[in-house]
This record gives sequence, structure tokens and C-alpha cells, in this order.
Amino acid sequence: MLRTDFSYDLPRDLIAQEPRPRGESRMMVVTPGAAVEHDSFSHFPDRLGERDVLVINDTRVIPARLYAEPKGQMKNRIELLLTRQLDDVMWEAWCKPAKRVKVGEQLRFSPLLTAAVMAKRDDGTIVVRFEGPAEELERVGVPPLPPYISRETPRESDKESYQTVYAAERGAIAAPTAGLHFTREILEAVAARGIDIVRITLHVGLGTFKPVKVDDVAEHRMDSERYTISPQAAAALNRALDEKRPIVAVGTTSVRTLESAIRAGDGRFRDGSAETSIFITPGFEFRAVDKLLTNFHLPESTLIMLVSAFAGMETIREAYAAAIAEKYFFYSYGDCMLIARRQAAGGRRQE
Repeated sequence: MLRTDFSYDLPRDLIAQEPRPRGESRMMVVTPGAAVEHDSFSHFPDRLGERDVLVINDTRVIPARLYAEPKGQMKNRIELLLTRQLDDVMWEAWCKPAKRVKVGEQLRFSPLLTAAVMAKRDDGTIVVRFEGPAEELERVGVPPLPPYISRETPRESDKESYQTVYAAERGAIAAPTAGLHFTREILEAVAARGIDIVRITLHVGLGTFKPVKVDDVAEHRMDSERYTISPQAAAALNRALDEKRPIVAVGTTSVRTLESAIRAGDGRFRDGSAETSIFITPGFEFRAVDKLLTNFHLPESTLIMLVSAFAGMETIREAYAAAIAEKYFFYSYGDCMLIARRQAAGGRRQE
């Protein structure tokens, strides 16, 4: 399977630059073997079955992009992107320009926040130890918006708009963007129908967005990301399995967490924390998830490969072509799609 099998052409004016009004995004409904439907996310609760179990990722995006004062003859500020937390004060980070930063130097972000450079690595990352109150890092940092969202200067408003309304557990460097569509009122409408809402956590890292550079998809390796499933969440998910209730995942991060956890538990959901580097491509056997709410993803990305595995490659090609024709907005701040899992041969759902 080639990387180019997942390519498509997208007009630049369909790349969303501004957040969609929460609850008002367009929503394409995709059922393999049937014509796509065009709806609004405001109708999402009505699109769920009464026996469905909705799974959301409650990770909270940290303001992972920081700017330090220039050093020496430098004219521009030093940019850091925090990528992995090592302990309470130590982080791995991408640094630009990394060549101008030396081990032992102090980086100054504000009068209250500095960081000591503890190590440099060959891949352009550094290890820093922060000195100052954690609240100051939250104040001076900015959300690490993806590069296809053009901003001349960071916006304070992105700290709210690039965060789900149910975000709780700090640690992500990117938002689980399917969750950005929800309002508290829509969640309440889901709960009012008697549908269980289960919270899990996967801290979104660089691995989710690492570009596929090899021609043969099978040669790509995902970076690991940490997830947590509480005992209460595992119990609710295992009840859903026992009662054969459909599981609806909000976002590809929820899919990766659920499919990792059910494999770790040999067919049951195991509670606790673990690392996953699962890479889902066509041919993958889904054991946990029956429906998926997700945004429209970049061409040749691991995320479009995941949704192609879920619904079928031809189904996704047709759905994306329809979305472009109907001028849906794409990517993090764009519109969404609700996808049913493809059926196996003979008309059965994959088991």
C-alpha cells in the first residue's frame, strides 16, 4: 500500500482558518454502501442510537509553544515547542534555531519564567528545566496551532477555541479536534437520551501528526503517546461489550486508545495508563469502535489512513470528493463527519 493511495487535491480556501461556531458545524454522515448525507452537528444527538455509548477524549491542550528572548546577536526570538514532559519541571522540546542554543544556557520567557538547557539531541530537540511558577508557563505560552492555520501573531482567544469544552487532563500538544464541535448543551442532550458518555484520556503528541515520508505505508513507524482509562471507564466499556452496545468514538485519538486498550486486555478493556504506537491502516481489524466522529484530514496522513481503514478506502475517497464539491471546511478548525464502520464480506459488521 502506497502513501500516494491516500492523496487528494484540496483548494486552499477550504482549509479552515477560523474556528467553526461550536455546535453549528456542517456534518457529513457516511455509511459505507449508501449515499452520503449532509447535516448539521447540532443534530448529532439525534443521530445516535439509544443503546450507543459515546467515548470522548478529555485531554487538555497545554500552551506548548513558547518564545524566549533573543541571545547575543540574534534578532528573532527563540521558539520552543514542548513535545514530551519528563517530570514536573523537565521537558523535551523542539527548538528553533537549535544550533544557537547551548547546553547550560538560560532561556528567558518572562521576568518570572526561565529554563535551563540541560541537553541537546541530534534530532533538533533539547531538554529544558523550567524555573518559575507553573501558572506563568500557562500565561506566556500559546496553543501550538498547526502550520496550515495562518497567524501573524498568536491569539489569546485560541487558548479557548483550540480546547474542548470537556478538557480536563493537561498534557496534549494538539487538540483532539473532533471534540471542538461540542457544546455543553449538546453533551447534555446526548445524556438526556440515556446515552452513556465515557471519558478516556490520550495526550496527543507529535506521533499523531508525524508525516509519512516512506513510499510503502507499512514502513512508517508511529511515535508513542500516553493514554489512561479509569476503572470506571473500563467498567462502562466492558458493559457495552457484554450488552453488544455500539461504541461511538469522538476523534481518531479515542479510536487509537480504545483499539489499543482492548488489545492490551485480550478482548476486554483494561484500566490504567500505557503507551501506544498503534498505526491503523486498511486491513486493520477493529474490535472496539462501531462509529466515529472525526474531522477531515490531511492527504497522505496517518489520520486519513485510519478513517480509510474504518470505512473503506473507496468510501472515504467518495466522501472527501463530495466534501470538496459541497465546500466543507477541512482540518482542525473545519467541519466534521460521522462515519459508520464498514461491513465485512457477507454483510456482517467486523467482529
